Formats: sequence, structure tokens, C-alpha cells
Amino acid sequence: MKKWREKRADRSRKRKAEGKYSVWDVVADILIWVPELIILPFRLIYLLFKLFGKMFRDGFDSI
Repeated sequence: MKKWREKRADRSRKRKAEGKYSVWDVVADILIWVPELIILPFRLIYLLFKLFGKMFRDGFDSI
């Protein structure tokens, strides 16, 4: 999926530079980025809990 996203981004950059950026390219870019922006806060909260869990567990290991 990452390769596809990178390939799509490269294609978008080329089209923007050439002036061939269409409405469908804008729609595709929006459909790709909106889910990422919605999922990002949940991902950050998960990583914070994971970090605090590791710190908490390591604190008890030293006692």
C-alpha cells in the first residue's frame, strides 16, 4: 500500500508541475488523506498508552 501511495504522490506532483492536475486528482488526494487524518489521533493515543505502559512496567522491574 505504501508503494502505491508513493507512486500516486509522484504522479500527482508531475501532473501539478505540467499543469495537468484535474478534478479527479483532487478527489483522489482527498480520499487518501481524510482517512489518515481521522485515524491519526487514535494512533497517537495508542502509542502514548504503549509508552506509558512500558515506562510503568520498567519502573516495577527496577524495584
